[in-house]
Formats: sequence, structure tokens, C-alpha cells
Amino acid sequence: MFKNIPFNRVEWVTSGFLIATALLTVTAVPWYFWTYGWDWFIFAVFLYFYISTGMSITVGYHRLFSHKAFQAKWPVKLYVLLFGAAAFENSALWWSSEHRRHHKHVDTDDDPYDITKGFFWAHMGWLMFKLKPASPLDNVEDLKKDKLVYFQHLFVHPLSFIMSFGLPALIGYIYAVYTGNLSATAGALGGLLIPGVARVVMVQHATFCINSLCHMIGKRPYSTSHSARDSWIAAIFTMGEGYHNYHHEFQWDYRNGVKPWQLDPSKWIIWTLSKFGLTSELKRVPRERILLAETKETKKQLHTQITIFQESITDSANELVVQALSTLEDLSERLTEVTNELQEAAKTKINLSKAKIQTLRSEVRSVLDEIESVGKLMPA
Repeated sequence: MFKNIPFNRVEWVTSGFLIATALLTVTAVPWYFWTYGWDWFIFAVFLYFYISTGMSITVGYHRLFSHKAFQAKWPVKLYVLLFGAAAFENSALWWSSEHRRHHKHVDTDDDPYDITKGFFWAHMGWLMFKLKPASPLDNVEDLKKDKLVYFQHLFVHPLSFIMSFGLPALIGYIYAVYTGNLSATAGALGGLLIPGVARVVMVQHATFCINSLCHMIGKRPYSTSHSARDSWIAAIFTMGEGYHNYHHEFQWDYRNGVKPWQLDPSKWIIWTLSKFGLTSELKRVPRERILLAETKETKKQLHTQITIFQESITDSANELVVQALSTLEDLSERLTEVTNELQEAAKTKINLSKAKIQTLRSEVRSVLDEIESVGKLMPA
């Protein structure tokens, strides 16, 4: 029955942990609420640990350590390293190494969480099975020089258990003893299960969604050369990491959501900390380069549509198709003008005004709308 399962490739410790914590979340946590009822303090501790742990991954492991998108003072580093360990996603050193490898080899066999192998593999299968020997940490030499990062790497496993399970259980115990709202046992158990186990599962799967869903759902306004996508839905539960198409094009930007209306709590945290002198050197892609990437991708889509219409004319001299093709060619000419203007600005390092950028962006959007409306003219 089990002869085709590659048991020799199973990461038993990792798989056991992922399965056990998930089972406890759907069984022991409901039992706890049924037995002891709801407690707002325990829920508040859960929220604090969820936000702190999640932000330590997105702000710390991802944008600070993996991409060096900004610099941070030691208190910020210490905080994200401690609560990052509480996410049970290994050390910042290992995490950054795998993530840098993902960016370098995205959508190929050398991508650790290659989406072309399917949703499950990209989401968590790559952690549960070892198809290749462990990769050496040869792309994080810069991080090895950071004493705090290296210390966390050496002691990440005991730190993970202490921060993720021991500390919440202790907080629950002290709360119960001093308030009398719960028995000491119930308080400690509540801390262990809710801000401990359940929170770990939720934070981990939010992170996993960046590797899976953010390469499957959403739009690709900046590039279709890779599978990464922008999704405002994914941004909600990934703390702003859902704008993944942008991130893969401009990975060194401290922002993922660059538009004012895009949800990116991680960006806001980094920016706020900079006002207190705790973060600095926040890297930002110039607006001209961002718009240039959007314009080039729109132009690529436009040329695809022109090719489709030209083939339709060959098959049938449809008057509507001829008219639509003429419209598309006019749009292509205007888009070329916009592209040239942006390229010239980027080349000469001229910063265009916000009003000018907004005008050009509106033109690109109108071209996209026109492409969509013209596409409806295609004969069925």
C-alpha cells in the first residue's frame, strides 16, 4: 500500500512538527475554548505574538536580512531575530539563503519552492521532502558577519521553543495566578495552545502563501517573465507581501505595495521606525523606473494583441478587426513615446514631477483599458 511513497526522502522532524501543530490547532484549541471559555487577555497575547512573529519574518527575515532593503539598529535586529525564531521557520541565516536562491532561480528546478512543481510543493512540500542534498549557506557571507544573526543561527532551536511555547505559557500562567480568572493550569495551557501552537500554524501558512498563492493568483503588471503575482487579497494575510510581482522586479525596495492605496503594513512599520532613528537607508525604486516597467509590460501585451488581430485579418477581412488593429497600432505608437520619455528620464537621472508621473501613468492605464475593450471586438 505504501511502497510508492518515498519514505527515504521525508523530512520526518519537519513533517511531524507541521502535522502535529496543525492537528492540535483543529482539535485541542476548540476543546480548550469549550472547556474554559473565551478569555480576552489570552486573545490579546495571541494578537501580539501573531503580529510580532509575522512582522519579524516580513520586516526582518525578508526585507532586512534577505534583501538588505534598509539598515536597522541592534534593538530592531534583536527583536526580529527573537520573534522570528518564534515562527519556527529556522534561522534568519538559513531563511535568507533559501530566499536568495529562490529569487536567483525562480520557476526553475533550482528554486527551493518552485511553483512549477505545484501548489503543495511550493506551499510546504519543499520542507517536508528532501529531493536534493541540503544547499550550502554560501550566499549569505554578509549575514555571517553579523554577530546577532550568527548567534541566532547557532541557538535557533532552543530559542524557538522558549519564545514560541515557553514564553506564552508563562504569560498565561502568571495572568491566571494574579487575576484568578483561570486556574494556573488553564492559564498556562491557554498560553501554550493559542498564542503558542495556533499562532505558529497561522503565521507559517501565511508565509507559505507567499511562496504558493503569490505565484498563482493575481496580476503581473511589471513583468510576465516569472510567475510572481500582485494580489491585494494575499496582501491582507501576508502583511503586505502580496504585491509579489513588484517585489520580484525590484527586490531591493523596502516596499512591496508602492501605490498609496496598497496594503503593506510591513512598509509602514519600517518607515515609522525610521522616524525614531531605529531604521535607516530605506531603499526606494524611483517612480520613473516603476512606471517604465509597467509601460514595457503593457507594450508587450499590446504587441501580443496586435499579432492576434493580424492573424485574424489573414483568416477573415473583418472590418471591425481592421479598425481594431488600426486602434491598437495607434496605441502602440503613443506607448512607445511614453517608454522613450521614461527611458530618457532614467538615463539622465531626471526626476519627473508627481504630476507628470501621474499623467503618464493615466495614459498607460487608458491604454490597458483600450486593449481590453478592443479585445472584445475579436470575432468568436
